[in-house]
Amino acid sequence: MTTLLVIAKAPVPGRVKTRLTPPFTPREAASLAAASLADTLRAVAAAPAARRVLVLDGAPGPWLPPGFDVVPQCAGGLDERLADAFARCAGPALLIGMDTPQVTPELLGVDFAGCDAYFGPAEDGGFWALGLAEPDPALLRGVPMSTPVTGAVQRERLAVAGLRVRELPRLRDVDTAADAHAVAALAPHGRFAARLARCTAGTAR
Repeated sequence: MTTLLVIAKAPVPGRVKTRLTPPFTPREAASLAAASLADTLRAVAAAPAARRVLVLDGAPGPWLPPGFDVVPQCAGGLDERLADAFARCAGPALLIGMDTPQVTPELLGVDFAGCDAYFGPAEDGGFWALGLAEPDPALLRGVPMSTPVTGAVQRERLAVAGLRVRELPRLRDVDTAADAHAVAALAPHGRFAARLARCTAGTAR
């Protein structure tokens, strides 16, 4: 079975979701990050997996469900941190971030029979998921992160390596307030949508 990896930053005000401020306060942005992470981890917990790992920058909080191994992120850029996460895996692994609370257990139930990799593109040009049947950190090192071409460069890395790639659905990351409202509409019953409703009510006062 697959190892499911979640790379995340602890939801500390002023350190996460800074592009949500304004309209939200740093504390509200952090609460939205915590809700997004909680929804993500809940989906991972419900998906079939050999192991579930949270690769964390910071300390665990009450949003962490049981059943996860927690390991610290290494130093360096995001490409190095993603590469290091895969380096910790001895078999098939699927890595996702904390910015797609609309993710479902069904999306994470990948099967590597007949393919070598999974790629989940994000609407902002990045990617929300990357799966490797044989984790190779070199496939990620040097990929420019947080740019409009990040996903294209990473996808090309997989192709150049000769990997058979299956595409996952395109999802929208939560970076801005507009993203937050669009994603909440896709998953209206999650913690993220509920938290956004409370924060929006607060900003309207």
